[in-house]
Order: sequence, then C-alpha cells, then structure tokens
Amino acid sequence: MVDLKTIPTDEAERIIKFEEGHYLDVKAIELKPAKMSRSISAFANTAGGEIFLGIAETALPDGSKLREWRGFPDMEAANANFQVLETLGQLGNHFKAVFLRCEGKEGYLLHLTIPKTKDIISSTEGRPYKRSGAQNLPVDTDEGLHRLRLDKGVITFEDETLAIPAKFVTNSETMIGFMLEVVPSGEPDQWLESQFLLDGQKPTVACVLLFADEPQAALPKRSAIKIFRYKSREEEGSRETLAFDPITIEGCAYALIVKAVETTKKLVEEIQKLGLRGLEKIIYPEETLHEIVTNAVLHRDYSFPADIQIRIYDNRIEVESPGRLPGHVTLHNFLITQSARNPKLIRIMTKFPNAPNKDVGEGLNTAFEAMKKLRLKAPELEETENSVIVYLDHAPLGSPEDAVLDYLKTNAEITNRVGREITGIRSENTMKEVFYRLNKRGLIERVPEKLGNLSAWRLTTGGEATNTGGEPTLFDFPPQVVD
Repeated sequence: MVDLKTIPTDEAERIIKFEEGHYLDVKAIELKPAKMSRSISAFANTAGGEIFLGIAETALPDGSKLREWRGFPDMEAANANFQVLETLGQLGNHFKAVFLRCEGKEGYLLHLTIPKTKDIISSTEGRPYKRSGAQNLPVDTDEGLHRLRLDKGVITFEDETLAIPAKFVTNSETMIGFMLEVVPSGEPDQWLESQFLLDGQKPTVACVLLFADEPQAALPKRSAIKIFRYKSREEEGSRETLAFDPITIEGCAYALIVKAVETTKKLVEEIQKLGLRGLEKIIYPEETLHEIVTNAVLHRDYSFPADIQIRIYDNRIEVESPGRLPGHVTLHNFLITQSARNPKLIRIMTKFPNAPNKDVGEGLNTAFEAMKKLRLKAPELEETENSVIVYLDHAPLGSPEDAVLDYLKTNAEITNRVGREITGIRSENTMKEVFYRLNKRGLIERVPEKLGNLSAWRLTTGGEATNTGGEPTLFDFPPQVVD
C-alpha cells in the first residue's frame, strides 16, 4: 500500500519549480516506465535521489518553459510504473513511494525516493546507469562496470594479488613482530594463507599493506600519506604559500596512521590563531585526528593510484581520501551506517596490539564527539568525483554573532579580517552579513572615521555585549556536509 499525502499549495508550487540536478528528476506522467528505470538505476548506483512524476512542461514561443502540476488521474494509473520498479531490485528496498495531492491541482503526483544501494541496480534494458549532474549515463564498458563494482563494494581491490615474492611479507620485521605478539605458535606463511592473504604464494594488496615494512615499493602512488602545510586561509593552497616541501609518510598501514597523526599534530600546534584574548595555539582533539586518519587509511579505495593527502592551513585541516563513499554510504548517513570497502584490512588491523580501529564502527562518531567537547565546529564532509574530503575548521561551535560580541567585550573594535579569523568564516561577504545583522539589532555600529578597506565595527553607545543566542546546555550536533 502506497502512502497518500495531502500538501498545501505553497509546497506544491515549490515542487513545480524544482530544477533537475544530480539528486533530482522532475518528469511528466507520460514518461515511459522503461526510461524511468534509468533514473532509478542511476540514483541507486550513485548517491541516491528523488523523482517527481506528474509535472508537465510546455515550451513557450519566447523559449521559456511553463510547468504545471498534471498528475495521474487516479493512483491505479501508475501501476505500470510500480511493475517496473518492483523488477529492478530483489528485496524491494531500492525505493520509497508516496502519492501527493493538492487542492485545486490536477491528479496525483508520484514522489519516489531512491536511496544509494549496496548492490548494482540495472535498468529494464539490463544496463546499469550512473548519475552525473542532471544526466543518466550508461555504464556500458567492461572498465566502467569494473569501476562501478569497486565503487559499490561488490568487489574489492584489496583481494588483488601482486607479482612479488611472498618473502617480501613473510620475512618482514612487521610480520615477525606481529606473529610474536599475536600468534606466537604459528608460522607466517601458514597463518597468512589461513586468513586468505596469500594466494598461491602471491600476497594480496591487503597483505602487503598490513605486513610489508615498506608497502610503497610494491604499491607506489597509492599507499603513502602526503602532508602539506600552507601558510594561508584561502580556499586552495598554492606553491607560493607552501611552507616547505610536502612530507611523505611511508610504512605499513599501522605505522602510517601513527606517524601521520603525530606529524599532523606537531605541525598544527605550531600555528597561532587570533582568538578572543589575542594569539592562541590551535588545538584539535587528538582523537579526532586519529579517527579521521584511520578512517582514510582503512576505507580508501586502493584501486586509485593516488596517495592520501593531509593539507594543513592556518585555519583548518583537510584530509582527502581517494575513492568515493563505499556501498550504500552517503553524506547524510555516514554516522549511522557502515559499508566496509576493505573488510580484510579492517578485520586484521583489529588484531594488532593497541589497534587504531579497536572501536569498530565508532570512528567518525568519536571524532565528532571529541570536537563537540572542545566546543568546536563539527567536521564537514565533501564527496568529489574520485575522493572524499574531511574538513576540520578551527571555529567555535557558537554562532558568529556570539563570537563577535565576545571579542568586543575586551577589544574596542573589530574588522572583517579579524571577524573571519575568530569565527572561521571564509567569505568576506558572509562576515559582512554577520555585522549587518548585529547592526540591525542595535548591538554594534560602524566606526565613523574608518571607511573602505579600513572599515571597522564597535559596540553601540550604551550597548551591551550580551550572548545573542544564550549558552546552550543540551544541543544536537548533526553532521555538516558539503553537497
């Protein structure tokens, strides 16, 4: 039974005006179910999305387009669409359907929500699609299908074998130390075979990452971490703002995590930031750095020939991990769901003494909680075409307005540049809007003699620098994402 929902006119008008994009399709009821299946496939195989069936579009003589709500005459009229939908996924969990009606509008609009799925979903023609912008692109080559299987986690690159001698791993210091600590009565080659890390005396990618002393020799350009330090707050670093040549961290996966966290922490603690009481050291919780780096090493897509990058700016850290989010994980559910792209790497890592992923499944939650305890902004995630980036801003959790008023408690005036430093806001115009809101409320005013690039703001005469939003005691800390 499909739900039926009555919506108000203003909500119906918003739906009519929706623009098609990476996460949204708006179609007329005349759309053939087979063609609709391409959108279902594309959304399910990429990042999920929504389809609204029942919006007619007419081209006008001036080149513009007129949209109208023109739904199905009754709910049974959409049966052909449901017959197609139910053939696309075995478990029927690849869509959610709701009929929408609105007083004064013609017919029933069908709203389909398509989540990103664990499995590959094909269209009725038997071909899978991927979403790119507002387009459904067919995956019609062997290479494209192989990449889609890797992206979805149907296959994993960690099981690929490498044409190198087994002794590259079985005689390594890392392997010997691990065996003495964890399996003292076993032999390396026998134990590795029992864990499916050796295949016909050839080590797998997971085996090399875990137990080779220097995996980078066998897996160049995809198994190290590069650390960049930019003396800048700009959106992108440049060669001119690079403090020194990038640092390359190498070693087995365990050592990689430890050394990368230590190096990043040391470099960050050398930075001073303008705070409410003058210059102060930047401090990120070590748990956050540890969990985000661990997540990057264990969950990255090793089929991409690219190293993990840690970019340290004056006001933030960026950790870029090659590969898109695995399986059914999206920017909106990554804290409440799991999909292991590299299950052997993750499982065997838990056997190491003081394993970096001992709290399996809690890594990013721990990172978010640690930032919350220091009253810093939650990490932000962005998914690009071939990577996932985590942003750690050194910005207070409180509102920008609170930060400005707190600063003016002990300082006579504040400029746009200083405001951006203490709030973590990157845009000059966004910072101006904060000042304008406070000015509109009568809390601050411009310093009359300072104009143009020198403009500044101060408390109004007789004004009080009170907390604009109150000090929260219980608050939600939702993940912040960049779509």
